[in-house]
Amino acid sequence: MANTNAASNADEPRREIIPPPIPSPSWFSPLPIEIVLKILAYVPKRYYPTLSCVCKNFRYLVRSPEIHRIRSLLRKDSLYICFYDETSRPKIRKWFTSHTRKWFTFHMGENNPTENHFLVSVDLGFPYHDEFSPSTIAIGPEIFFICGSYIPLSTLWIFDSRSGVLRQGPSMIVNRRFKDVGLVGSKIYVVGGYGDDDVIEAESFDLKTQTWEPAPIPEESVRKLCALTITNDIVHCYDSRDGSCESFEVPNDEWWRTGVCVIENVLYVYYARFGLMWYDSKLMLWRVVFGLRNLNKVRSVGMAECYGKMAFLWEESRDVSSETKEIWCRLIALNRSEAGIRGTAGASKLLGNVPRGYRLEHCLSLSD
Repeated sequence: MANTNAASNADEPRREIIPPPIPSPSWFSPLPIEIVLKILAYVPKRYYPTLSCVCKNFRYLVRSPEIHRIRSLLRKDSLYICFYDETSRPKIRKWFTSHTRKWFTFHMGENNPTENHFLVSVDLGFPYHDEFSPSTIAIGPEIFFICGSYIPLSTLWIFDSRSGVLRQGPSMIVNRRFKDVGLVGSKIYVVGGYGDDDVIEAESFDLKTQTWEPAPIPEESVRKLCALTITNDIVHCYDSRDGSCESFEVPNDEWWRTGVCVIENVLYVYYARFGLMWYDSKLMLWRVVFGLRNLNKVRSVGMAECYGKMAFLWEESRDVSSETKEIWCRLIALNRSEAGIRGTAGASKLLGNVPRGYRLEHCLSLSD
């Protein structure tokens, strides 16, 4: 059902959605609006959803470009990227044995264009061993590794970027492999994990109580998209309210897996042939993000939210004989209107060099 064409509504008038003005501070505080923004910028980003529920004014402020600019100056957020070393897996081992993985981090200060954004190596000390590729999800300053790919596992590992400590969390209720993982509110939901079985079991991890509990059993039904992952060209969407599950295809392109992310509840996928695309959940079709004709045509891509924009990373090899390759990044502003989503790409920035045998696997956004 994948469709790369927009719905036929060209005859209808299209009006740009104009954001509301910055609210007057007298509406909720005697402080000047500049002070309010600075205070909110110091609040950990993981609490922004709660602040958004306080009032419409807070909801606007925590999403405003100004607060992202202030956080950029404070260097509150960072990106963590993971490479797997294609040359590290001995041929004598079983085919599902894990590659060696290397993690790097950097701060992407969008307001400091002359700043050097060198990659800094991070030793997570993760005991991959027989784990081929755990599901990863970043929440606040932590990365959660939910094990179980080719070998069914129930293990959970949690890396705290503030302390640099990796700890083992509570195990899942059942062993899983090839599962769907997503965040809904303050819970991590894990759905499926038994190949082509008709019955899909789900469970959730409560971030407040640090415990696992059974979640509603999914049924085939079209519901609001909440938690998702992508496997075998299929997107599985799970609704934590009643356990309903929806599936839809992605456009057929062998390189889609290297560029997937969710920003403001919109799913984005990058294709070397089609470019950057987003899924219109109302029209139930894929649409191209327009305005990005100058975006590089690349095949190994990582994407993540960064200061209210999309950090678009890619690999580039200028010399085929070189033992290293370059990692580049551009910040893309995404503005939605009735006509669709327009992207505006900033200048390309060189992050650093990595060995030629490294392949980009994860790109995660962490925030204090």
